[in-house]
Order: sequence, then C-alpha cells, then structure tokens
Amino acid sequence: SQEPAAQEPRTEGGDNQVIWSVSEIAAAVRRRLESGFAAPLRVRGELGRVSQPGSGHLYMDIKDADAVLAGVMWRPAAARLRLRPAAGMEVVCTGRLTSYAAQSRYQLIIEHMELAGKGALMAMLDARRLQLAQEGLFAEERKKPLPFLPQCIGVITSPSGAVLRDIVQRVGARFARRIVVWPVRVQGETCAAEVARAIKGFNAKQGAERPDVLIVARGGGSLEDLWGFNEEEPVRAAAASTIPLVSAIGHETDYVLLDYAADERAATPSAAAERVVPVREELLHRTESLALRLRRGGLRLLAHKRTALAACARALGQPRERLNMRAQRLDDAGARLAQALKQHWQALGMRLEAASRAPLGLIQLRLREADAQFRQIARLLRRALAHGWQLRQQRLREAQRALSLLSHESVLQRGFALVLAPGDRLVRRTEDAPRGTRLRLQLAGNQALAARSEGAHVTSGREKNGGARAKSVNSARRKKNLRQNDLFA
Repeated sequence: SQEPAAQEPRTEGGDNQVIWSVSEIAAAVRRRLESGFAAPLRVRGELGRVSQPGSGHLYMDIKDADAVLAGVMWRPAAARLRLRPAAGMEVVCTGRLTSYAAQSRYQLIIEHMELAGKGALMAMLDARRLQLAQEGLFAEERKKPLPFLPQCIGVITSPSGAVLRDIVQRVGARFARRIVVWPVRVQGETCAAEVARAIKGFNAKQGAERPDVLIVARGGGSLEDLWGFNEEEPVRAAAASTIPLVSAIGHETDYVLLDYAADERAATPSAAAERVVPVREELLHRTESLALRLRRGGLRLLAHKRTALAACARALGQPRERLNMRAQRLDDAGARLAQALKQHWQALGMRLEAASRAPLGLIQLRLREADAQFRQIARLLRRALAHGWQLRQQRLREAQRALSLLSHESVLQRGFALVLAPGDRLVRRTEDAPRGTRLRLQLAGNQALAARSEGAHVTSGREKNGGARAKSVNSARRKKNLRQNDLFA
C-alpha cells in the first residue's frame, strides 16, 4: 500500500500515476518507522564510533555481528548519564526509532543508556577501582583514626529513609551526641554529585558547626541502585576529607568504591553508629572498675609502705635510747679527755723538773757538741758552693770560646769582609748586587767602607778565553797590591 500524500496527488500523462517529492517520501518513511516501532524501544548492542561535539549531543553507532544502527542522545539526556560511553562497551539503549531525512538513514533517539548486565558493570567498576588505587586514594597511610567520643556527628543520607532513624536510635541508646544531617539522594543520577557536595560542605564548616566524624549511609540495594557511590566525584571527596569518615553503604556483602576511600567501613548504618560512639554504661562501668582498682592499689601500696616503715623502725630502735647512748659515750669521752690532759701536764712538769735538776756541765757538753756539728756542716756547705761556682765559671769560659769561634768577627780578623746591600741585606753572589748598587763593606774592628757595584762577568772553567782573562786580572791586581777597599772602586 502507498502512504497517502499530505496534498492532493499529482499525475502526469494519462496513466494517473502518483508522483512523490523527496520530502514527502522522507516524511512518509518517518511516520511509518515511528508508528511501526512502539516507544519506548530497548536496543542492546556494542558501541562503535562515539563522538560528542561542542554542542553536547552524543552521536554513536550501535552494532552487532550483522548490522549497525545510528544513535543520537541529545544534550539533556547525555548530561544525566551515569557512565561514560566508549567504543566496545555493551549497552542497552532506551528510546524511539526515527529517520534522518538529510542523510536518508534511520536512527535511534536515545533517552536512557545502561550497561548490558552486571558483568559489564563489574568490569567497569574494577577498572575504576584500579585507576583510583594507583592514584593513592585508597592508601592506608591516608586514613585517619576516629575520635574516641565525638561531640558532633555529621550524617549524609536520605532524610526520608529508615537509615537515619536507625543511626539516631543507636547513637541515642549508646551515648547521646549531637547529630547534624545533610540530606542527599542516595540513588539516581544526582546521587554522586550531592554526596560529594555534602562531604565538601561539612569540611568547609568551622567552629561548633563542624562535625568531629562523618557517616555516609544508605540501605541495601542492587548494583545499579548503589552505583552513585562508585562514581569518582564522591570517592575523591571522601579521600580529600579532613574529617574522619565512616562508609555504611548497603548490607554487609555490598562493597562500593567509597568504602575503600573512607577511613573506616561499617557493614550496616547501625554498625557505623556503634563504631563512632562508645556505650555510655560500659564507659561508666569501666570507669568505676578502674576507680575501684585504683583505690585497691592505693590501699595495697599504703599497707606495703607501712610494713616497710615498721621494719625500718624496728631496725633503727628507739631514737631516744640511741640518743642516750650517744650522750653517754660523749660523757665518757669528756671524762677521759680531762684525765688525759691532766696526765699530760703532769708529764711535762716532771720533764721540766728533771731538766732543771740536771748538772750544768752536761748542758754545756751538749751545747759544744751541737756547735761542732754546726761548724762542720758550714764548712761542707762552703766547699760545695765554691766547687759549684768554679764549675759554672769554667762552663761560661768554654761557651765564650765557642761563641768567639762561631762569630763572624773571627772571620773578619782573618782578612775577610761582609758585603751588605741597602737594608743590611747580605750579598752572597754577584746576582744579589746588580750594577750600580750601593754597598757597605764591614771590616774587622767594626770598621765600614762604602762602595758601588760595577757588576761582574761570571764564567765557567770550561771557557778558554775566560780562564786566561781571569789569570791576567789576578796577576795585575797582585802587582798593584790593591787595598781591600779598592776592589769595587
């Protein structure tokens, strides 16, 4: 059957054949496609080419082993995507089938896209977990310890669910603390952004409004329901949080990427509440137990010290008795001292009396013996002093003779002279006194002559003419019998 035209049919010739325009054919095909496939249409396939120009729309190919279907996702729908489409990804797309007249092709207008099956989701989850782990977001050294007794607890969850009620009840039953709730959606397209914003918002608070610990909580659900907590945005926010954070997402067997980035993971929201606050009754019981142990320990220590003090007192005896014994010993020593002094004075008096009764001749004999001993010692001392003086004079004379032999004066006495340049610098070689240098000749007897250097020609013994010239000069000087002060005239 033919699609009826929007306007009256046009005929040519006599056969009454209907003539279609290109736009009419495109519109008819579009209406037939849209009416033939009821929306919403779900299509499963593998993504081929995927592109997103600056307009924000997504263009892709959906293919299987035998065919390729063009797909378009307009910008509003693309902004709501929870996954990033890539070539090779197996997806299930929901939309409506239509045609694109400009290129004479049919295409799928996609409203929603999801991965095909949990296997693909888990593969994506593992790849993202490895990437974030390589960045160090899950490192143990980044994790912070939870406070022992927080004053304020921040809870990030849905305010309408049973999770918040469970946390409040468990905290109130264990140790009532102040709870601040930041309401968020715990599933859906905006879940990840809202959770990340809540974590950053709590960290930005100051003073009494800033919680001491955070709890991100949600009840159980499917992998798709919990997918918002696998997104990079809340995971990175949890890793960057300066407030200790406890993750309580799903049931005990549910794991999301936020669990790895959190400082601690709780199996359930109730377990998270139990982890952040202790039981008040247990603390009181423990405090009373420690106080009782402290009192008992103090009593035992006091009894031990008393026993030790009694033992020391028994070993020391009565202090008054020890003082009395010391006083008695002091009295005995005083009595003995007085008796000893009396006996000493008596002995001295007896010696003095015996000396006064001794004959005078004995005393004179003792004096003469002492005088003779003194005179002998004086003679020996004078002899030793004289001998020592002679030895020192002899050593002095020998030192003077040696000094005279080593002195330059003895050399000058033998006819030599010292040649001194300005500044009393000694001239040893002709190079030390260039031509024109004023010289001073020091002779024996501290006499000095002034002279001027005329230079000298130094020759070696191997030069023939030089040797003959030196001999002629020496013979001429011996004939003239030049004086010493005429050598450099």
